[in-house]
Amino acid sequence: MTGQRPLHQSVTGVILAGGQSRRMGGGDKGLLDLAGKPMLAHVTARLAPQVGRVAINANGDPARFAAFSLPVVADTMPGFAGPLAGVLAGMRWSQANAPAAGWIATAPGDAPLLPVDLVARCLEALKQRPGAIALAQSAGEVHPVIGLWPVALADDLEARLAAGVRKVLDWTDRHGTVPVAFPFVKVGGQHLDPFYNTNTPQELNSLRALLARTAI
Repeated sequence: MTGQRPLHQSVTGVILAGGQSRRMGGGDKGLLDLAGKPMLAHVTARLAPQVGRVAINANGDPARFAAFSLPVVADTMPGFAGPLAGVLAGMRWSQANAPAAGWIATAPGDAPLLPVDLVARCLEALKQRPGAIALAQSAGEVHPVIGLWPVALADDLEARLAAGVRKVLDWTDRHGTVPVAFPFVKVGGQHLDPFYNTNTPQELNSLRALLARTAI
């Protein structure tokens, strides 16, 4: 309809890049090379067309992400409060910088196979439950840091974090968790989880080898 805001403009993308990456040896996993560019660049390329704006959630010196030309948003909660703190930071940034957006879509910076229909399918899943939270699911497993979150829940999330809540599903179940199932994808002749993330050097090398035989 003429004059109607495109649906994807109602969503802000937030890439969660604040993990401590202990199994990878520390540092920023999203900055590691994958098929000739940082892993984070793959995630950004897949998420950006689905949303109105994109921000990176990470603590520490934001200059290390300067090459991406994206806002870098630090956690608003003190200490390392886990992924929910990153969700809250994204919500607060969206409220201030994209006030027309009713949701944020989150994805980790080490999920380079992220589905290009993630946001559309999550929005569809919430049509009948607009106050709930849609979380991606594959092979029967829910991925707590990949999904669609109503920005209107920011105050409640902040209060629950202050009360000590850290487990994502403990909080999402409070408002209704809606799993959204995604199929595996074919990469380099193998079927992989679309939310495949590289937690170890071995997993990263395996994905590099597969991508050398295909294109994403």
